[in-house]
Amino acid sequence: MDKKNWSETDVCEKRISPAIASAGWNLIAQVLRKYTLRAGRVMVRGNTAFRDKNSILRADYVLFHKPNVPLAVVEAKDPHHAVGAGMLRAIQYAELLGVPFSFASSGEGFVFRDTTLSDGVLERHFTHTEFPSSDELCADLRQRLAERGAVQARLAEALVETACFSSGPF
Repeated sequence: MDKKNWSETDVCEKRISPAIASAGWNLIAQVLRKYTLRAGRVMVRGNTAFRDKNSILRADYVLFHKPNVPLAVVEAKDPHHAVGAGMLRAIQYAELLGVPFSFASSGEGFVFRDTTLSDGVLERHFTHTEFPSSDELCADLRQRLAERGAVQARLAEALVETACFSSGPF
């Protein structure tokens, strides 16, 4: 099948999921697809209430370091879009979840946004083989928080220790 005819689902199944898995993420325990961020508006017509399906917000992927500790959002687009075409939506979803990392892909690589600026670069492009692991993202987060002020760093360090470095099921 020609990549030009791929849908967003094809990109997710054939490119994004394998890249995430090869980086060491557990696709069953650490990755949730079609993660609902906002259930949508409730519409009332007479005695009937229902959700407006157009107002539901779902992230294509949410990556978790541990249960209930999200680290990143991945937004997918079909191959007719540029690699970073989904970045604005990924940023919106990352802000809703309160996570510092967001990714966008249309199947030919990734655009990565690191709001912690751990390496001084806000956005960068990389290939499928360069997708970061959960531990790499936590290390970036820890490095950035260590560079901040003493009181803020101590509070943040406690959070990072609990979220990223304590022993757990993963």
